[in-house]
Amino acid sequence: MEEKKIDVQSIIGFLLIGALLLWMLYNNSSEETAVDNETQTEQVENPESNTQVSNENSFEDDNEIKSDSTSLANAQRRLGAFGYSETLPSATSGSTTLENDVLELKISNKGGYIEEARLKKFKTFDSIPVHLIKDGNASFNINFGTTDGRTLNTENLFFEPELIENNGSQILSMKLKVSEDEFLEYRYTMKPGEYMLDFNMRSQGLSKVLNSSQDPILDWKLKGYRHAKSISYENRYTDLIYEYEGDDDNLSNGDDEEENIDYIAYRQHFFTSILLTDTSFKLGNFEVENLVEDEEIDTIFTKTFASRLPLELKGGELNYNMNWYYGPSDYQILNDYDRNLDEVIPLGWGIFGWINKYLFIPFFSYLSGVLPSYGIAIIVMTIVVRIVLSPVTYKSYLSQAKMKVLKPEINELNEKYKDNAMKKQQETMKLYSKAGASPMSGCLPALMQIPVFYALFQFFPSAFQLRQKPFLWADDLSSYDVIAELPFKIPFYGDHVSLFPILASVAIFFYMTMTTGQSMQANQQPGMPNMKFLMYLSPVFMLVFFNNYASGLSLYYFTSNLITIGIMLVIKHVIIDEEKIHAKIQENKKKPRKQNKFTKKFQDMMEQAEKQQSKQKGK
Repeated sequence: MEEKKIDVQSIIGFLLIGALLLWMLYNNSSEETAVDNETQTEQVENPESNTQVSNENSFEDDNEIKSDSTSLANAQRRLGAFGYSETLPSATSGSTTLENDVLELKISNKGGYIEEARLKKFKTFDSIPVHLIKDGNASFNINFGTTDGRTLNTENLFFEPELIENNGSQILSMKLKVSEDEFLEYRYTMKPGEYMLDFNMRSQGLSKVLNSSQDPILDWKLKGYRHAKSISYENRYTDLIYEYEGDDDNLSNGDDEEENIDYIAYRQHFFTSILLTDTSFKLGNFEVENLVEDEEIDTIFTKTFASRLPLELKGGELNYNMNWYYGPSDYQILNDYDRNLDEVIPLGWGIFGWINKYLFIPFFSYLSGVLPSYGIAIIVMTIVVRIVLSPVTYKSYLSQAKMKVLKPEINELNEKYKDNAMKKQQETMKLYSKAGASPMSGCLPALMQIPVFYALFQFFPSAFQLRQKPFLWADDLSSYDVIAELPFKIPFYGDHVSLFPILASVAIFFYMTMTTGQSMQANQQPGMPNMKFLMYLSPVFMLVFFNNYASGLSLYYFTSNLITIGIMLVIKHVIIDEEKIHAKIQENKKKPRKQNKFTKKFQDMMEQAEKQQSKQKGK
């Protein structure tokens, strides 16, 4: 009885298909059929007749065909999703929602990809919910080659969803079916409280359909929404980052190519979309395009990202274990995944990144947890940093004081040997050696502070904790503060006035008056340009450049310069006595002083050069 039933269903299936083909040949053209809201499907060309067939016409008696898996498989091999038409009747338009307490995702049946990603705990600068994906700004497509020379794109095909829950996790299976046993599956697993999803992509029974000599191509594109008040500032920290062979690189604009890719991140300053894979992509082609042509125009998007990744067929099938991350660019969150995702945060290279990762980030996290305000946490951290660096400041100022005391004697040497530059240089070096002073001794302490200053310069714009945190008149320490709006835009400055950069500029002017001005006057050489203009250039640069920077960074520089001025006043009026320094120098002159190898060699070279010069004059 069962065999008879199977034969009948097979005959009916083939008769239906034959009748359909005859009808299409008779009309010699494609004809669209009406599709109701419940069974919307996609039409693809039939290879035998080069016409279009709808799912509705292919299976007139759906109940009869479903009862026989063999005839269904045969029919879909000839007219199925991966062959020539579309997916099973149950795969229709619509979407499925996955959500936990931090993230909401909507996965479309068409294409099986995320069509909306919303971060529940965050708002944009204008109080709109933060969406990383919405209204078609992203796409995820796999381009397949088939054994009959066709090209199929998953973004145009319908997947059948199946949602289950397991121990608090939501598991969504999206299947692009040829039959019940032949399909491409995307499996999403969302865990409670996580921004990271498990994403498994595999095929089953498609080895006969897919062209094994042609790698499927994964195309992932995203157009980044604007989330910050200053689009130029946000764009500065919007990049494509990728990890390859344990190293990482970033792309701000243009295109690039690299092998053995482990993850790709589309960072939009404070929010990031990341695709990770356990099986490295053997090649990655990347492209970034800046969409902000004019910063004066209120734009919706910042940059567009595109990645093109060949996939490997193993035994004719796809099998990849991957992850999606849609969430904040927060160092603590990304670092906890132990997947090198902390490299997505621009903390600086080499020693600068090390200082931020192991000193400033842990220390600031602790302060922000125990203090009532993030602004106060910045001030306290600045005080601690300046106290730790105060011995370096002391060394620098002591060197400047010595040079100031020696200035009259240096002037005498300049006058005495004004016609013999070689001799003047030689005698000046001897004076420095006897007095135990050196113009370089003031530069070295300053150079030692550069890693700290640069690390902090990278830290504050990347500190997610400062986002939308107010302090005093600033409503967001991660963006610029505004005390006045201008009716026009000043080039490089903007259309607003920020107070923190003004305060920082005034403080740095007084600081440089005490240090740079004094040291340059002491070491000014005849014929050299007057470098005192740096005292005016640096504050102006600070005022203009930082007007659009994070107010938290300007707050740090203002506080830092104030504290440094206070420390230097204490050093000058309490710790250092210039009369004692002068007496010490005179005492050092009387003592025999052993020269180091470098100084001795330098003086020997100077003497030899002087002798050579004398011989030249004699000739």
